[in-house]
Amino acid sequence: MRLKMTNMKFINSRNFLMLLLAICSISEIQAQEIIQDSVKKQEAPKSSYKRQKIDGVIATVGDYIVLDSDIDKNFLELAANGNSIENITRCQMLGKLLEERLYAHQALQDSIIVKDSEINSMMEEKIGIMLEQTRGTMDDLVKYYKKNSEEEFRTYFFEILKMNKLTSEMTNKIIDKVEITPEEVRTFFKGIKKEELPTFGDELEISQIVIRPQVTEAEKQKVKDKLNEFKRDIAAGSSFYSKAVLYSQDPGSKSNGGFMKVNRKTPLVKEFKDVAFSLDEGQISEPFETEFGF
Repeated sequence: MRLKMTNMKFINSRNFLMLLLAICSISEIQAQEIIQDSVKKQEAPKSSYKRQKIDGVIATVGDYIVLDSDIDKNFLELAANGNSIENITRCQMLGKLLEERLYAHQALQDSIIVKDSEINSMMEEKIGIMLEQTRGTMDDLVKYYKKNSEEEFRTYFFEILKMNKLTSEMTNKIIDKVEITPEEVRTFFKGIKKEELPTFGDELEISQIVIRPQVTEAEKQKVKDKLNEFKRDIAAGSSFYSKAVLYSQDPGSKSNGGFMKVNRKTPLVKEFKDVAFSLDEGQISEPFETEFGF
Protein backbone atom coordinates (compact mmCIF):
# COMPACT_ATOMS: atom_id res chain seq x y z
CA MET A 1 0.00 0.00 0.00
CA ARG A 2 1.31 3.45 -0.83
CA LEU A 3 1.06 6.39 1.49
CA LYS A 4 0.49 9.96 0.38
CA MET A 5 2.35 12.98 1.66
CA THR A 6 1.75 16.70 1.09
CA ASN A 7 4.28 18.24 -1.23
CA MET A 8 4.37 21.12 -3.67
CA LYS A 9 6.37 21.38 -6.84
CA PHE A 10 6.53 25.13 -6.77
CA ILE A 11 7.47 25.41 -3.07
CA ASN A 12 10.54 24.16 -1.26
CA SER A 13 9.67 24.05 2.46
CA ARG A 14 13.13 25.05 3.59
CA ASN A 15 13.35 27.93 1.15
CA PHE A 16 9.83 29.04 2.09
CA LEU A 17 10.79 29.18 5.78
CA MET A 18 13.92 31.17 4.96
CA LEU A 19 11.79 33.52 2.86
CA LEU A 20 9.42 34.13 5.77
CA LEU A 21 12.32 34.84 8.13
CA ALA A 22 13.73 37.21 5.56
CA ILE A 23 10.39 38.99 5.24
CA CYS A 24 10.20 39.54 9.01
CA SER A 25 13.83 40.74 9.17
CA ILE A 26 13.54 43.04 6.15
CA SER A 27 10.28 44.50 7.44
CA GLU A 28 11.95 45.35 10.76
CA ILE A 29 15.03 46.87 9.08
CA GLN A 30 12.94 48.94 6.68
CA ALA A 31 10.78 50.18 9.53
CA GLN A 32 13.89 51.28 11.46
CA GLU A 33 15.32 53.05 8.39
CA ILE A 34 12.06 54.89 7.74
CA ILE A 35 11.82 55.99 11.37
CA GLN A 36 15.44 57.16 11.47
CA ASP A 37 15.05 59.05 8.19
CA SER A 38 11.87 60.73 9.40
CA VAL A 39 13.56 61.85 12.62
CA LYS A 40 16.39 63.44 10.67
CA LYS A 41 14.04 65.39 8.42
CA GLN A 42 11.60 66.66 11.02
CA GLU A 43 11.06 66.24 14.72
CA ALA A 44 7.54 64.97 15.43
CA PRO A 45 5.32 67.68 16.93
CA LYS A 46 4.24 67.17 20.50
CA SER A 47 0.59 66.36 21.03
CA SER A 48 -1.68 65.64 23.97
CA TYR A 49 -3.52 62.99 21.96
CA LYS A 50 -2.62 59.33 22.41
CA ARG A 51 -1.10 57.58 19.44
CA GLN A 52 -3.40 55.08 17.76
CA LYS A 53 -2.17 52.05 15.84
CA ILE A 54 -3.75 51.94 12.38
CA ASP A 55 -4.57 48.55 10.89
CA GLY A 56 -2.65 48.14 7.63
CA VAL A 57 -1.50 45.68 5.00
CA ILE A 58 1.66 43.86 6.03
CA ALA A 59 1.87 41.34 3.17
CA THR A 60 0.25 40.48 -0.15
CA VAL A 61 0.05 37.24 -2.14
CA GLY A 62 -1.54 37.82 -5.53
CA ASP A 63 -4.94 39.37 -4.84
CA TYR A 64 -4.87 38.30 -1.20
CA ILE A 65 -3.67 40.54 1.61
CA VAL A 66 -2.66 40.02 5.22
CA LEU A 67 -3.66 42.74 7.67
CA ASP A 68 -1.97 43.31 10.98
CA SER A 69 -5.31 42.58 12.64
CA ASP A 70 -5.49 39.18 10.89
CA ILE A 71 -2.58 38.01 13.03
CA ASP A 72 -4.31 39.15 16.23
CA LYS A 73 -7.57 37.46 15.21
CA ASN A 74 -5.81 34.15 14.57
CA PHE A 75 -4.18 34.29 18.00
CA LEU A 76 -7.59 34.97 19.57
CA GLU A 77 -9.23 32.09 17.68
CA LEU A 78 -6.50 29.66 18.71
CA ALA A 79 -6.81 30.70 22.35
CA ALA A 80 -10.62 30.52 22.21
CA ASN A 81 -10.38 26.92 20.95
CA GLY A 82 -8.18 25.95 23.89
CA ASN A 83 -4.87 25.90 22.00
CA SER A 84 -1.66 27.16 23.56
CA ILE A 85 -0.20 30.26 21.87
CA GLU A 86 2.67 30.75 24.30
CA ASN A 87 5.40 29.55 21.91
CA ILE A 88 3.94 30.97 18.69
CA THR A 89 5.56 34.18 17.44
CA ARG A 90 3.88 36.78 15.25
CA CYS A 91 6.35 35.92 12.50
CA GLN A 92 5.29 32.26 12.63
CA MET A 93 1.63 33.27 12.52
CA LEU A 94 2.38 35.50 9.53
CA GLY A 95 4.02 32.52 7.84
CA LYS A 96 0.88 30.44 8.35
CA LEU A 97 -1.34 33.16 6.87
CA LEU A 98 1.01 33.62 3.92
CA GLU A 99 1.00 29.89 3.24
CA GLU A 100 -2.82 29.77 3.24
CA ARG A 101 -3.01 32.65 0.78
CA LEU A 102 -0.29 31.13 -1.38
CA TYR A 103 -2.33 27.93 -1.77
CA ALA A 104 -5.48 29.92 -2.55
CA HIS A 105 -3.60 32.07 -5.10
CA GLN A 106 -2.18 28.97 -6.81
CA ALA A 107 -5.67 27.45 -6.88
CA LEU A 108 -6.85 30.45 -8.90
CA GLN A 109 -3.85 30.12 -11.21
CA ASP A 110 -4.74 26.45 -11.77
CA SER A 111 -8.36 27.44 -12.56
CA ILE A 112 -9.83 25.57 -9.60
CA ILE A 113 -13.48 26.63 -9.41
CA VAL A 114 -15.40 27.15 -6.19
CA LYS A 115 -19.08 28.00 -6.65
CA ASP A 116 -20.43 31.06 -4.84
CA SER A 117 -23.63 29.16 -4.04
CA GLU A 118 -21.58 26.56 -2.16
CA ILE A 119 -19.79 29.26 -0.16
CA ASN A 120 -23.08 31.05 0.61
CA SER A 121 -24.58 27.82 1.92
CA MET A 122 -21.48 27.16 4.02
CA MET A 123 -21.56 30.73 5.35
CA GLU A 124 -25.20 30.52 6.45
CA GLU A 125 -24.52 27.24 8.23
CA LYS A 126 -21.44 28.58 10.05
CA ILE A 127 -23.19 31.81 11.04
CA GLY A 128 -26.07 29.75 12.44
CA ILE A 129 -23.65 27.61 14.45
CA MET A 130 -21.83 30.68 15.82
CA LEU A 131 -25.09 32.33 16.87
CA GLU A 132 -26.29 29.11 18.50
CA GLN A 133 -23.04 28.52 20.39
CA THR A 134 -22.74 32.11 21.64
CA ARG A 135 -26.50 32.69 21.99
CA GLY A 136 -25.86 36.09 20.53
CA THR A 137 -27.29 38.17 17.69
CA MET A 138 -26.04 39.16 14.27
CA ASP A 139 -25.20 42.60 15.67
CA ASP A 140 -22.93 40.90 18.22
CA LEU A 141 -21.07 39.11 15.40
CA VAL A 142 -20.71 42.35 13.45
CA LYS A 143 -19.21 44.08 16.50
CA TYR A 144 -16.91 41.14 17.31
CA TYR A 145 -15.42 41.22 13.80
CA LYS A 146 -15.24 45.04 13.95
CA LYS A 147 -17.41 45.61 10.89
CA ASN A 148 -19.77 48.53 10.30
CA SER A 149 -22.77 46.56 9.06
CA GLU A 150 -24.11 43.05 8.51
CA GLU A 151 -23.49 43.41 4.77
CA GLU A 152 -19.83 44.31 5.36
CA PHE A 153 -19.45 41.37 7.75
CA ARG A 154 -21.03 38.92 5.28
CA THR A 155 -18.77 40.15 2.47
CA TYR A 156 -15.70 39.74 4.69
CA PHE A 157 -16.79 36.30 5.94
CA PHE A 158 -17.61 35.14 2.40
CA GLU A 159 -14.10 35.98 1.19
CA ILE A 160 -12.52 34.20 4.16
CA LEU A 161 -14.53 31.02 3.55
CA LYS A 162 -13.84 31.13 -0.18
CA MET A 163 -10.11 31.48 0.42
CA ASN A 164 -10.18 28.56 2.88
CA LYS A 165 -12.07 26.42 0.37
CA LEU A 166 -9.58 27.24 -2.40
CA THR A 167 -6.73 26.42 -0.01
CA SER A 168 -8.33 23.07 0.81
CA GLU A 169 -8.95 22.21 -2.86
CA MET A 170 -5.37 23.12 -3.82
CA THR A 171 -3.95 21.07 -0.94
CA ASN A 172 -5.99 18.04 -1.99
CA LYS A 173 -4.85 18.44 -5.59
CA ILE A 174 -1.21 18.44 -4.50
CA ILE A 175 -1.64 15.45 -2.19
CA ASP A 176 -3.31 13.40 -4.91
CA LYS A 177 -0.24 13.80 -7.14
CA VAL A 178 2.37 12.87 -4.53
CA GLU A 179 3.18 9.32 -3.52
CA ILE A 180 5.68 7.86 -1.09
CA THR A 181 6.75 4.25 -0.67
CA PRO A 182 6.77 2.27 2.60
CA GLU A 183 10.57 2.10 2.37
CA GLU A 184 10.77 5.91 2.38
CA VAL A 185 8.50 5.98 5.43
CA ARG A 186 10.73 3.50 7.27
CA THR A 187 13.83 5.52 6.40
CA PHE A 188 12.20 8.70 7.67
CA PHE A 189 11.05 7.00 10.89
CA LYS A 190 14.49 5.56 11.63
CA GLY A 191 15.97 9.03 11.23
CA ILE A 192 13.90 10.42 14.12
CA LYS A 193 15.77 10.71 17.40
CA LYS A 194 14.47 8.47 20.18
CA GLU A 195 13.73 11.41 22.51
CA GLU A 196 11.64 13.03 19.78
CA LEU A 197 9.38 10.02 19.25
CA PRO A 198 5.82 10.43 20.60
CA THR A 199 4.74 8.42 23.63
CA PHE A 200 1.52 6.43 23.51
CA GLY A 201 -0.42 4.94 26.41
CA ASP A 202 -1.45 1.31 26.73
CA GLU A 203 -3.89 0.04 24.13
CA LEU A 204 -6.21 -2.94 24.50
CA GLU A 205 -8.18 -5.10 22.12
CA ILE A 206 -11.29 -6.49 23.80
CA SER A 207 -14.45 -8.37 22.91
CA GLN A 208 -17.83 -7.86 24.53
CA ILE A 209 -21.43 -9.01 24.49
CA VAL A 210 -24.07 -6.29 24.85
CA ILE A 211 -27.76 -6.91 25.53
CA ARG A 212 -30.09 -3.94 25.60
CA PRO A 213 -33.10 -4.45 27.89
CA GLN A 214 -36.49 -4.16 26.22
CA VAL A 215 -38.80 -1.56 27.73
CA THR A 216 -42.25 -2.99 28.26
CA GLU A 217 -45.37 -1.29 26.96
CA ALA A 218 -46.49 -0.82 30.56
CA GLU A 219 -43.33 1.16 31.36
CA LYS A 220 -43.75 3.26 28.23
CA GLN A 221 -47.31 4.06 29.23
CA LYS A 222 -46.16 5.21 32.66
CA VAL A 223 -43.77 7.66 31.00
CA LYS A 224 -46.49 8.95 28.67
CA ASP A 225 -48.89 9.40 31.60
CA LYS A 226 -46.25 11.35 33.53
CA LEU A 227 -45.55 13.62 30.54
CA ASN A 228 -49.27 14.23 30.01
CA GLU A 229 -49.51 15.15 33.68
CA PHE A 230 -46.71 17.71 33.18
CA LYS A 231 -48.56 19.09 30.16
CA ARG A 232 -51.76 19.58 32.18
CA ASP A 233 -49.83 21.27 35.01
CA ILE A 234 -48.15 23.69 32.57
CA ALA A 235 -51.49 24.49 30.92
CA ALA A 236 -52.80 25.29 34.42
CA GLY A 237 -49.96 27.74 35.05
CA SER A 238 -46.93 25.69 36.15
CA SER A 239 -43.49 26.59 34.79
CA PHE A 240 -42.17 24.54 31.86
CA TYR A 241 -38.68 25.66 32.87
CA SER A 242 -39.04 24.27 36.40
CA LYS A 243 -40.50 20.97 35.19
CA ALA A 244 -37.58 20.49 32.80
CA VAL A 245 -34.96 21.28 35.44
CA LEU A 246 -36.57 18.93 37.97
CA TYR A 247 -37.56 15.98 35.79
CA SER A 248 -35.84 16.04 32.38
CA GLN A 249 -33.12 13.42 31.81
CA ASP A 250 -31.58 15.19 28.81
CA PRO A 251 -28.12 16.41 29.95
CA GLY A 252 -27.88 18.89 27.09
CA SER A 253 -30.98 20.97 27.86
CA LYS A 254 -32.00 20.11 31.43
CA SER A 255 -29.96 22.84 33.13
CA ASN A 256 -31.40 25.41 30.72
CA GLY A 257 -35.01 24.55 31.41
CA GLY A 258 -35.32 22.38 28.32
CA PHE A 259 -34.55 25.31 26.00
CA MET A 260 -32.98 24.45 22.63
CA LYS A 261 -32.34 26.71 19.64
CA VAL A 262 -32.62 24.64 16.45
CA ASN A 263 -32.99 24.99 12.70
CA ARG A 264 -33.62 22.40 10.00
CA LYS A 265 -29.88 21.71 9.68
CA THR A 266 -29.38 21.08 13.40
CA PRO A 267 -28.25 17.42 13.82
CA LEU A 268 -31.32 16.02 15.61
CA VAL A 269 -33.34 12.87 14.95
CA LYS A 270 -36.07 13.17 12.32
CA GLU A 271 -38.93 12.45 14.74
CA PHE A 272 -37.93 15.37 16.96
CA LYS A 273 -37.58 17.89 14.12
CA ASP A 274 -40.84 16.78 12.50
CA VAL A 275 -42.76 17.45 15.71
CA ALA A 276 -40.86 20.64 16.60
CA PHE A 277 -41.49 22.33 13.25
CA SER A 278 -45.16 21.33 13.22
CA LEU A 279 -45.96 23.27 16.42
CA ASP A 280 -47.33 26.78 16.69
CA GLU A 281 -45.57 29.29 18.95
CA GLY A 282 -46.28 28.47 22.60
CA GLN A 283 -47.87 25.10 21.76
CA ILE A 284 -46.88 21.96 23.71
CA SER A 285 -46.78 18.68 21.79
CA GLU A 286 -48.16 15.32 22.79
CA PRO A 287 -45.58 12.85 24.16
CA PHE A 288 -43.67 11.17 21.32
CA GLU A 289 -40.90 8.57 21.16
CA THR A 290 -37.45 8.68 19.56
CA GLU A 291 -34.45 6.37 19.86
CA PHE A 292 -33.31 8.48 22.84
CA GLY A 293 -36.57 8.30 24.79
CA PHE A 294 -39.81 10.29 25.08
